[in-house]
Amino acid sequence: MSDSNSAVRDRLGLTWVQSMGGPLIVVPMSALHQWGGCTEDGVIVDGSDQPDDYDRACAVEEYAEVMSLGGTGTTSAPVLVLGDEPATTCYLPEQRIFLRWLAADSDTRLLAAAEAVLSDPATPWEECGVWETDGPAVLMDSAEAGNDLGVPYPDGRGQPEEAPVPVPAGRWRVRAFHKTDEFPWVGVVQLLPEAEAQSATIP
Repeated sequence: MSDSNSAVRDRLGLTWVQSMGGPLIVVPMSALHQWGGCTEDGVIVDGSDQPDDYDRACAVEEYAEVMSLGGTGTTSAPVLVLGDEPATTCYLPEQRIFLRWLAADSDTRLLAAAEAVLSDPATPWEECGVWETDGPAVLMDSAEAGNDLGVPYPDGRGQPEEAPVPVPAGRWRVRAFHKTDEFPWVGVVQLLPEAEAQSATIP
């Protein structure tokens, strides 16, 4: 990492999260304990033929998709899956975007590319549903179990990567776009208040 990259990350408070090969996910903090990650038996859960949480996340082919966490309680928290590819990602709270590192040589150029996507009225956004959360969430690797966040690995090689997603409780319209026509390549997944999105479409 260059000194300029470090300065940008320090100034903006960027916390990048990498995956071990699968998708990244955004889980409400209140429901972290329900996310089981990747089980030892792969797609088998409790001896059944149901896929585990990790394999369900891996089935997402769109840029982003909302899926049910499917806990054992009376409520099931929605999880936002950042699909398409396992790109290193951070969250920028001011723009409410997940910034995805597809191909770039610096944080600065990647951020500039994302700003160009956001400011261009012709950006062909892909609508990815509505994600609901009861408060702040966590960006994490879908292979990890929620209960393992903050717990060091047995071999002492650190602990699961995570980044805070400080969003207010509410329903968020999710839209996404990947810019891959010119270098740098950047992915942007943005959260928009559902109420604002609906009011903007009313003539």
